[in-house]
Amino acid sequence: MISKKLNDALNGQINAELFSSYLYLSMSAWFSNKSLSGFANWMRVQAQEELFHAMKMFDYVNERGGKIVLAAIEKPQNKWDSPLAVLEQVAQHEEHVTKLINDLVNCALDERDHASNIFLQWYVTEQVEEEASVSDVLNKLKLVGKDSAGMFAMDMEMAKRVFTPPAAE
Repeated sequence: MISKKLNDALNGQINAELFSSYLYLSMSAWFSNKSLSGFANWMRVQAQEELFHAMKMFDYVNERGGKIVLAAIEKPQNKWDSPLAVLEQVAQHEEHVTKLINDLVNCALDERDHASNIFLQWYVTEQVEEEASVSDVLNKLKLVGKDSAGMFAMDMEMAKRVFTPPAAE
């Protein structure tokens, strides 16, 4: 059984992961409206990953005898000035999520909940990958600048991304 403190923190993180999914869906819609279907796809895959993260945590809380308490999901932003502005926000958001995950790990350690600490290490590793992935896209987008041929090539590359749920552990 998990402590009330950690249970509440995990519920908060479930909400944060669901918000992340919602935010990336909003970004996907924005890219679709700009006829950048590859970027829209990349964001949609990102949204699917965040939903997977939320559900993995949801299942863990239930498995440990905790109580799920879902809260309202904040309305995401839906307008940006440029593709670069979108990706800069994604980078900032992933850094924020990394801090939230680190806070959860600290909570698990404070509560001496070793099982939760081990469970949360998957998220620590995942956040390293998330930050690296968005950093790569952001750096390429900065290189492209306003070059339409470069943007077209990048959009084609972004269209290749697919969501593949991690294999069962």
